[in-house]
Amino acid sequence: IINSCNLRCQGCWVDVAAKQTKIDIESLNRTVDQAKAMGNAFFGILGGEPFMHKELLDFLEGQPDVYFQVFTNGHFITDEVAQRLRKMGNVTPLISVEGSEIVSDERRGRPEVLSQTMQGIQNCLNHKVLTGVCTSVCRTNIDDLVTDRWVDRLIDMGVMYCWFHVYRPMGPEPMPELALEPDQLRRVRQFVVDTRATKPIIVIDAYHDGAGRALCPAVTGFTHHIGPAGDIEPCPIIQLATESIHDKRPLKETFNDSQFLRDFRELTAQHTRGCVVLERPDLLLDLAKKHNARDTTQRKTAIAELEATIPRHSQYAPGTEIPERSWAVRLAKWIAFNDFGAYGKFFKADEWIDPSVPKTYDIDSVAIVPTGTAYDSLGCKSQVESEEWK
Repeated sequence: IINSCNLRCQGCWVDVAAKQTKIDIESLNRTVDQAKAMGNAFFGILGGEPFMHKELLDFLEGQPDVYFQVFTNGHFITDEVAQRLRKMGNVTPLISVEGSEIVSDERRGRPEVLSQTMQGIQNCLNHKVLTGVCTSVCRTNIDDLVTDRWVDRLIDMGVMYCWFHVYRPMGPEPMPELALEPDQLRRVRQFVVDTRATKPIIVIDAYHDGAGRALCPAVTGFTHHIGPAGDIEPCPIIQLATESIHDKRPLKETFNDSQFLRDFRELTAQHTRGCVVLERPDLLLDLAKKHNARDTTQRKTAIAELEATIPRHSQYAPGTEIPERSWAVRLAKWIAFNDFGAYGKFFKADEWIDPSVPKTYDIDSVAIVPTGTAYDSLGCKSQVESEEWK
């Protein structure tokens, strides 16, 4: 709902330092009202930092018949704000913790971040607000936070749920060196499954069904993302759109009649059960070109960022599925969180490309141009010293 943020996190894809863009309260209410008419009752609120939106609390109070999850760093949740959230009763803050004090300061780009975040959590707990803690798991915090010790601390504090999602290197300054390796991805998945079965805390997971098969909520149609300018995107890190909540059509038509969103779901489901951004950025580039999708960032570099993305593993690792240990969780996911037939209809296992296998090309010619850029017969280019080529 807003791009502004008080932190400068490593690898953030939001234009947090750009001119403030936000969805006004009238548009927020209109969007939620139309979504409610289609049966929606749960909404995630993201930023930037959502609590920097001056109309946020008024908006939340004005929609008492639906439930909101606010993704926040917790720094703006004062005692007064927490008291107001408790009075509303329809909001759960999901507060992000990114590591120890040293790691947090490094990851969040500001000093003394962890202490302020923990105070925001405590303010919520003091007023008995249903509170969750999330972590973008990367190489620098996996050993600190994907642990029984950390989860036990959250339980002792009174935190009701936690969410471990993996860091995805996107944006103007991606940090692929922080991305998890396949064995670390499996480690996180195993930890989530074991924690669900053994500890008195809810663990959120948006990447797998009850059988442990990978999925993408955007591909299943389970979720969509609306950016701070109102653009309707498949996912927060896919900053491309052809529709907006500000379009004159009713929201139902805008969503259901979008050929861009439909093609995204079908094309992605055909090639992978994982994250298409991580595994196949080339598919997104083709899709953007086909539909003339607009770059929804203020920096206007979304296409260039996709072009520079090096394919890597995501949650899809065929043959290594880790099913839920709890039958209750399996049943709940079967009912409320599954692929809704998307993969059964479109997925073709033989079209999946393993990101760890380098692509090979048959090169029949190489052209040297005066700028020092080499182009092969496929149009691939690289900066080289001309004397290296014979």
